[in-house]
Amino acid sequence: MSTFQAPKGTYDLIPPDSARFLAVREAISAPLKRSGYGYIETPGFENVELFARGVGESTDIVTKEMYAFETKGGDRLALRPEGTASVLRAALEANLHKAGNLPVKLWYSGSYYRYERPQKGRYRHFSQVGAEAIGAEDPALDAELIILANDAYRSLGLREFRILLNSLGDKECRPVYRAALQEFLRGLDLDEDTLRRAEINPLRVLDDKREAVQKQLADAPLLRDYLCDACKAYHEEVRALLTAEGVAYEDDPRLVRGLDYYTRTTFEFVHDGLGSQSAVGGGGRYDGLSEMIGGPALPSVGWALGVDRTVLALEAEGVTLELPSTTSVFAVPLGEEARRVLFAKVTELRRAGIAADFGFGSKGLKGAMKNANRSGARFTLVAGERDLAEGVVQLKDMESGEQGPVPLDSVVDVLRERLA
Repeated sequence: MSTFQAPKGTYDLIPPDSARFLAVREAISAPLKRSGYGYIETPGFENVELFARGVGESTDIVTKEMYAFETKGGDRLALRPEGTASVLRAALEANLHKAGNLPVKLWYSGSYYRYERPQKGRYRHFSQVGAEAIGAEDPALDAELIILANDAYRSLGLREFRILLNSLGDKECRPVYRAALQEFLRGLDLDEDTLRRAEINPLRVLDDKREAVQKQLADAPLLRDYLCDACKAYHEEVRALLTAEGVAYEDDPRLVRGLDYYTRTTFEFVHDGLGSQSAVGGGGRYDGLSEMIGGPALPSVGWALGVDRTVLALEAEGVTLELPSTTSVFAVPLGEEARRVLFAKVTELRRAGIAADFGFGSKGLKGAMKNANRSGARFTLVAGERDLAEGVVQLKDMESGEQGPVPLDSVVDVLRERLA
């Protein structure tokens, strides 16, 4: 009889590896929580049109990678391929932009889905932590988000990542550049699909990873040469704020990223230890997205950082995270009376905030001690009939091997003191 397996391009997160993913999520979200960002959670699927309009109909994400389906009721839905459009839709629906101070600052964590060719660092189901600041046009906001992501990565011990930075201009200057780029692309030897893409959104072609295309793009016009004075000044302010805070970045005039909604500031976090899938996260400003999906003008900025990719980056640098043991105390009962007493003691320890586990099943002392070892517990409580008759339990330090009796009534206080 065959057993079921996870679908191609997906993975299961199981202990002990899952503890690293949780630690990464916590590290990325911690600076956001300290900076006024509130948690938001959106459905795993949305109306197809939200992504077609928001992400862009000419993008690979919408044309090739989105999981779209029709429900029994005839609704056209898609598994979310990214987080920004969903978060902005939810914020607009709840009228958060009318509730008080702008920007509305939100963070989220969840799974996203794209039908891609699976390889290391690229999955069809992946996990991200994201942040969005909705409703304010301010270079300090762009700089804040880049700094928070930088601080999150450094708090994990990552050092070998790079921040790439560019400006994509705005509705004033980008059309001029778009026309110049289209004229350049029409003179190249490109396949029909790429030429069609160049007519719809020529910036997408700059993002083409094929070597044959990249060689022809060597002399392509650069957006930075077409920026209007307002966009230039805005970008210079972002750069100055990052420099003042000691955050190193690299200007990358070809950085466009794979989503149509970006304007002005765009950035990417890359790690050279990951091979071709070097981006660990990225984001940018999306001042026109609210109008694209039917809302009012709400200039906004945000990013998403890949949890999977960040874990791979940690492995590439040989960084081992200090993970707290899931169990501090393991109780081993010898006999029925000890089972009853120690089970109650474990419950008391947990209620006192101490991580404790119990020797379930009838394994005997040897088997139960093996379980205690595997649990990673610092201390083991062992009790038999004689111990209980004397009103004590045996407390064993699993690191030093020292063992001795402790009064049953004092166990919680003694363990709290030794674990402090």
